[in-house]
Amino acid sequence: MRQFAYLGVLAGCLVCALWLEPVFRVNVLRRWRRLLLTLVPVVLIFALWDLAAIAAGHWTFDPEQTTGVLLPGELPLDELLFFVVVPICTILGFEAVRAVNRWPAGDEPAGPPVESARGADGAASPARVPPGRGERT
Repeated sequence: MRQFAYLGVLAGCLVCALWLEPVFRVNVLRRWRRLLLTLVPVVLIFALWDLAAIAAGHWTFDPEQTTGVLLPGELPLDELLFFVVVPICTILGFEAVRAVNRWPAGDEPAGPPVESARGADGAASPARVPPGRGERT
């Protein structure tokens, strides 16, 4: 059972992060092209880095805690999945915080200008910012 320890940790990370997608409507998984454009450089750079470290003898993996499925260069499949799962969890967390705080990312279409409203006493009330794409309305 120890050979699934690495996968278990990755599954736990996903379980802890995937609920953010529907609850906060962050649309990370729905915008799969954008997600792929984010993941490909990360996976590529870190996989090459690991392959170089493995080849140089600086980096090893405990075969008792990985599935034993080795990709070319002796890179465990579990490690490659790490480079996919952790960034997805990070992006989900970031987008959830952004949605809750209504922070723009800078790539949403421009909304109507923000206007300040005046109350009955003539004092300015806080400006209302229209919700951005992917946020609750």
